[in-house]
Amino acid sequence: MKNIFIPYGRTRIPCSAPVNALLCSRVGELVSEKSGIDLVREAMDRPIGAPRLSELARGKKSCTIIISDHTRPVPSRDILPPMLRQLREENPNIRIKLLVATGFHRPTTSDELLKKLGEEIAGREEIIVHNAFDPASNVNIGTLPSGAPLVIDRAAVETELLIAEGFIEPHFFAGFSGGRKSVLPGICDKATVLGNHCGAFIASPFARAGVLDANPLHRDMLAAAEMARLAFIVNVVIDEQKKTVAAFAGDFRQAHEAGVAFLRQYCEVKAVPGDIVISSNGGAPLDQNIYQCVKGLTAAEASAAPGAVLIMCAELADGTGGDSFYRSLRDCESPRAHFERCAATPQAETIPDQWESQILARILMKHRVIFVSRPEMEQTIREMKMDFAPSLEQAVAMARKEKGGNPRITVIPDGVSVIVRQ
Repeated sequence: MKNIFIPYGRTRIPCSAPVNALLCSRVGELVSEKSGIDLVREAMDRPIGAPRLSELARGKKSCTIIISDHTRPVPSRDILPPMLRQLREENPNIRIKLLVATGFHRPTTSDELLKKLGEEIAGREEIIVHNAFDPASNVNIGTLPSGAPLVIDRAAVETELLIAEGFIEPHFFAGFSGGRKSVLPGICDKATVLGNHCGAFIASPFARAGVLDANPLHRDMLAAAEMARLAFIVNVVIDEQKKTVAAFAGDFRQAHEAGVAFLRQYCEVKAVPGDIVISSNGGAPLDQNIYQCVKGLTAAEASAAPGAVLIMCAELADGTGGDSFYRSLRDCESPRAHFERCAATPQAETIPDQWESQILARILMKHRVIFVSRPEMEQTIREMKMDFAPSLEQAVAMARKEKGGNPRITVIPDGVSVIVRQ
């Protein structure tokens, strides 16, 4: 047996498990003796599948850089200075705009931009915060392979050079973050985001963490980046302390593919299906609500034997994460009925947060889910058709009682950091 600790809010829950029952990524092994900014400089000096950024900027009057918003731990202070420097090397008069990719999130505030970018960049550069809900600021540039309209921020259309920063991590239905995701959903109108996150796409067996081939969301995202003329990216991989440990620059397809291949070595794990699977969402801030915890639950789902009991340890300091998300599970006849209704919803009629409740319903169709959380969340959790336990010990006892015999237990200390393969 091995004693481990499962992240929970800003604390940790002790847990004992057989060594062969642990599914841990090797992200903790990612180290670099170089600074993040040096890693970015080196990657930009040897771009993959594209000229240097300074060459792309030659003769251009304008450039828009898509940057991440306040919800993403992208180390922009490592990435943006080398990008800005190369752009101005041979073209000091190029007009540069930073376009904040908020996607479907709320607008990033000035204080959040200052914290993210630092005073020099936040105070000097021209910054536009994308608004997916403002038709006047977005432009229709075509139709995606799925038939959804591609409506993107005007600042990305009315520029001679479009480039992006970002980071690469597993994503529970887009396969991986980074690369093409800077455009879709990053700078898209709500109609495009909802079309991409439609029920039929979410229902695809290829809409999973680590899966890009045949993933319908990924296919439309690639097309969106191509149609938007995304010319260059700088994407990084970060460690558990959010420090840059690798960087990839160049063509948005090829550089992203190289970063994905690098990261797979550290986050893919092989699982023997468990009858009881214990997981977390990596602690605060990612375990702040049930909405976010769907991500960690998908790792437990991928590690589970048929009919397994899934235990999620999460503080849920912010409750459910959205009233419509909460009500969709509370009010549905059954998880199966909700999943089937979402899957059958026409692409143009997708509603906000439908994808999150659909994925949770998919999990609940197959597994009993027990949340270990604050006592105040018990009623809400039960209303959403899940079970509650005040402690991990009690949750395991409940699961053992249901499974009987000698159930195989699998423990995933951080469900958002792994890609599970059976």
